[in-house]
Order: sequence, then C-alpha cells, then structure tokens
Amino acid sequence: MKITDIQEGEYAPYQKMYLDLVSPEWALAEELEVSVNNFVHFVRNIPMDKFDYRYAPGKWTIKDIIQHLIDTERIFAYRALRISRGDSTPLPGFDEAQYGDTARGNERHLTALLNELSLVRHSTIALFKSLNDEELKRTGTASGYTISVRALGFAIIGHQNHHQKVFEERYL
Repeated sequence: MKITDIQEGEYAPYQKMYLDLVSPEWALAEELEVSVNNFVHFVRNIPMDKFDYRYAPGKWTIKDIIQHLIDTERIFAYRALRISRGDSTPLPGFDEAQYGDTARGNERHLTALLNELSLVRHSTIALFKSLNDEELKRTGTASGYTISVRALGFAIIGHQNHHQKVFEERYL
C-alpha cells in the first residue's frame, strides 16, 4: 500500500500538506522505516550549536520539535490501533502547543531523543505490519474528521518530512 492509494476523504483537509510530502516510491511499512533512518541521519549532521536555536521568540528548538514528533507519532499510532480494531468512538484532538510547552524536549539530550524516536517508530512499524489490507482501509473519526488507518501511517511520515523541511529552511 503506497501513498498513491490514499483517496480524498480518508484524511482531514489540513493533513494533505503532510501527505503530499510522502514519497510514492515505498509501501507504508517500508517508508516508515526509510524515513526515520533518513531523518536520524539528517539530524546527526546538524551542527551542535543549532539544537538549542530558536529562529524567533516563542518558537521551538530542534530538540523540542523532535519531542513533538515523538508525541505526535504516539498519538497517531494510538488512533490507528483503535480504528484498525473497529473502535468507532470519535477520538479527540490534542493541543500540540500545550504538549510542546510542557514536554521539556529542549532539556533532553539529543541522543536520548533520537533513540526514543527510533523506538517509537519501530513500534509503529510493528503495528502497521501487523495489519491486513481491510484493517488499513478502515476509517474512523479523529479531531472531528474521517481518517483511515493507512492515512494515519502516511501522516506520521509526512509530518516528520514537514519538520525536516522546516529545519532546512529556518534552522540551518
């Protein structure tokens, strides 16, 4: 299952910008693995003096954003699990700013953040590999929008790619 299989109506309109950043080259589980490896490699090549840098007052640091990626992936994977299991309970949104402001990502060591991101991603990969086509196509409601399990997986990738692009444009 590739990003090109995703249909309009399987994701919230605001997620299109993330899904557009996913490569059509790989299937979902492969892209989850390839993208995190590429991201970790990219981050490890960022100069050390940039990890605590804020490009404007009130903006997150690179370490804060890595923590944000970890938190968001956990939430998206949880949503994917619930929807894949046929849970039709509408799932609430979350306040990413509140999470970012309280997560203390900038206080953490970069290696710890990257290790946690890798561990979370491997858990996410195991989840998506365990799902069959029917489960991946299931839809539910999250943040008031219809979303499919497979779109959640690709949104994880696209969200990470979006922030890598932000690093390149505003932090380096």
